[in-house]
Amino acid sequence: MSKRVLTCVAWPYANGPRHIGHVAGFGVPSDVFARYKRMVGNDVLMVSGTDEHGTPLLVQAEKEGVGVQELADRYNRVIVEDLVGLGLSYDLFTRTTTRNHYAVVQELFRGLYANGYMITQTTRGAISPSTGRTLPDRYIEGTCPICGATDARGDQCDTCGNQLDPEDLINPRSKVNGETPEFVDTEHFMLDLPALAEALEEWLKERKGWRPNVLKFSLNLLENIRPRAMSRDIDWGVPIPVEGWQDNNAKKLYVWFDAVVGYLSASIEWAWRTGDPEAWRKWWNDPEALSYYFMGKDNITFHSQIWPAELLGYSGEGSRGGEAGPLAEPTLNLPTEVVSSEFLTMSGSKFSSSKGVVIYVRDFLKEFGPDPLRYFIAMAGPENTDTDFTWDEFVRRINSELANEWGNLVNRTVSMAHKNFGAIPTPGEFTEEDQALLDEAARAFGIVGDNLNRSRFKAGITEAMRIAGRANQYIASMEPWKLAKNKDNDEEQRERLATVLYVALQVVSDVNAMLTPYLPFSAQKVYETLGGEGIWAAQPEVVEVTDDSPREPVGTGVPAAGRSYPVIMGNYADQAARWGRIELTPGVELSKPKPLFQKLDAELAETGPEWAPVTK
Repeated sequence: MSKRVLTCVAWPYANGPRHIGHVAGFGVPSDVFARYKRMVGNDVLMVSGTDEHGTPLLVQAEKEGVGVQELADRYNRVIVEDLVGLGLSYDLFTRTTTRNHYAVVQELFRGLYANGYMITQTTRGAISPSTGRTLPDRYIEGTCPICGATDARGDQCDTCGNQLDPEDLINPRSKVNGETPEFVDTEHFMLDLPALAEALEEWLKERKGWRPNVLKFSLNLLENIRPRAMSRDIDWGVPIPVEGWQDNNAKKLYVWFDAVVGYLSASIEWAWRTGDPEAWRKWWNDPEALSYYFMGKDNITFHSQIWPAELLGYSGEGSRGGEAGPLAEPTLNLPTEVVSSEFLTMSGSKFSSSKGVVIYVRDFLKEFGPDPLRYFIAMAGPENTDTDFTWDEFVRRINSELANEWGNLVNRTVSMAHKNFGAIPTPGEFTEEDQALLDEAARAFGIVGDNLNRSRFKAGITEAMRIAGRANQYIASMEPWKLAKNKDNDEEQRERLATVLYVALQVVSDVNAMLTPYLPFSAQKVYETLGGEGIWAAQPEVVEVTDDSPREPVGTGVPAAGRSYPVIMGNYADQAARWGRIELTPGVELSKPKPLFQKLDAELAETGPEWAPVTK
């Protein structure tokens, strides 16, 4: 039965180009999931965009000597182009500096405020002594007062999972310049999480099938839950839509309040841009719709605590009660699952542009193309544990697995069939060995699909590649090249050759379908090589749009109407890709195959490329 599936993908900061550590966490896993869900017939809406508020952009703009909006515009376009190059099939990838986003964020705030879940408190805020600028919680590090971890952040300690305030840290220091922050009194709006704790706990305890680390971490957050500041002393962000606050350009909404609202605002923008302004409600208000959120492990708290709390409070479902806002009819759906990946590291260190530990997506795509990166992330990425990227491991997997096992299977099978028949041959009677392989490949759709349903991407691609290996064993055992030698003089041998090649081609087609969510670019080539016409695996496109949303934000510093910007959209409904065996039709002409994947120079494993050399 077809279902509506909302795929929400973490919003990358537009303060620089993205590196492969980013797309290993939020990008490729979400796209594999969304592509699979479309192939099985579900109605998928995949949304995200660039996160363009907060101190990180101000810091980078100052470093580059440009205005913050200019910086956001530049890197928004870079990121859009890179994600399209990687084949991430967004229905809409937008940005947070749009009038629509500001208006939707302000609507969520108003609803929470009206229901009593936004309260004002005087708190202690961290200030940079040298600049006078507010330091976000995440830009302060120090020793955790609870567990003693030396790398705790000002919002939480990833080691013990406890929520913190910057002033709680022992020996706090600024991540920007290492100085010790000053703490001053400041008034802010706080999200009253304790008033929503019971509803949050009830929801979390109903979650089934979550990755254990995510669920455990999320439940631990409830133990010391307290109000969380949702505004900041900063002049760059969404105005606070309350009289006396909205025209104060020195205070804006917290970037992590507005960023998670982006999943909803992007859905609303998508509906408006596609001509049905209320279409987003099918994924947000229908209780039968499913929603999956993809991000790295450092963002779990915002997706399993802050965002659900915002949704519950806006819908009037906390201990204070309240009325559901106009976007909730009757409610807004909470996440079905929060799918968090661990970190992809390099030489044991987390990828970091500022520290020079980085491999940018654009450089990678230019030299190796998208599918090798997608394959590596799916097969060896940080699904459940931190994983170290090495050029040695990349070269080994691409050469021995992707090129030798899969690419060679396609090439040798289609080449023999093309040379001897020119088309998909008509098979004779299947032997026991033939039928066993066909049955094994057919069963694999269920195994791979079950793993993809549960976001077990490595297990899924491993099973698909196992079937490719079985097909290679079958060809080695059947020795069709020997059958081909006498096919013109022996009708029985010709029929047997046709049967063996038909079975091999059918399994190639099966494996190609199973690999389509992972390797959409090469899947299209294999489909065409087997005689397919049209679009098998649809790809996203960059579309230039204008910020002319009918929604009207309020306050000072809102985006101007009429600005143009690039978004990612795509027509995925008309693609031919479907999950399950498509029986090959004898007589369909085959194309002469070209190598799917180029083998990498073995020296690359030792040296790395010039733009990301191996350091010894």
